[in-house]
Amino acid sequence: MKSGQNVLEVGCGPGFFTIPAAHIVGKEGKVYAVDTHPLAIERVQNKINKAGINNVSLIHANASETGLPDQSINLAFMFGLPYIQGGLDSLLTEMYRIFKPGAILAFQKSRGSKEKLIKEVQQKGFSYLDKKGRILIFKKES
Repeated sequence: MKSGQNVLEVGCGPGFFTIPAAHIVGKEGKVYAVDTHPLAIERVQNKINKAGINNVSLIHANASETGLPDQSINLAFMFGLPYIQGGLDSLLTEMYRIFKPGAILAFQKSRGSKEKLIKEVQQKGFSYLDKKGRILIFKKES
């Protein structure tokens, strides 16, 4: 993540990563924080209002239907998601659609086989790059 990027936080929850991400992307960048739970969205809205941050857009939706434009995201991260509503397949289809060529997907593996997860993500057009702790890093094929 770096200054000027458009970043998607999938499953923002209480916004633990939202404000730090907003500071990193700066005024030229944008953070889109998506969650299906209305209280999570409300809580993050309160946090960004309190912090005076204006480069965050909240999306109350399933991450497999973000409504974001095609090829608009440089990086997406999914941390702490024990369950993906709508399933991994539909989520990855949406990520592929909204990702710019070369965009990065950072995925925290919470359970199941690492090899199976890598294979599923690769089948959707992403290359596996690296593993940092429990975070798997993928890149959208051009």
